[in-house]
Amino acid sequence: MVKRPAYQPILITDAPRSQDDQLTSRQKRYVLMMGVRVACLIVGAILVGIQAPMLWLWLPLAGLGMILIPWLAVLLANDRPPKEKHRLGGRFRARSRSLADPEPTSLTAEEQPHKVIDAEP
Repeated sequence: MVKRPAYQPILITDAPRSQDDQLTSRQKRYVLMMGVRVACLIVGAILVGIQAPMLWLWLPLAGLGMILIPWLAVLLANDRPPKEKHRLGGRFRARSRSLADPEPTSLTAEEQPHKVIDAEP
């Protein structure tokens, strides 16, 4: 008889963040990044309006920010921490066989043992 391990309580310091907390932080990060994108758009428009020096450098940087930030924002908004392994995940895994106990060969239908059920008691 195999003795089962005692129940181990989860310490509050080891507990993962709730899904609501994770979702809220991802939403805040997304809104912040979209705000940076809007700022890039406004800065680009202002630079074009005042015809700033070195416009050839600043305008592509603002454009790059407007293109890359939404892509990164979506990736980060959809990013979740990895799921923990299920607590019973390793119990039902096939045990590895040793060299002394080779893999059984498959039997044909005729060689397999048959279970006979009698209809009469």
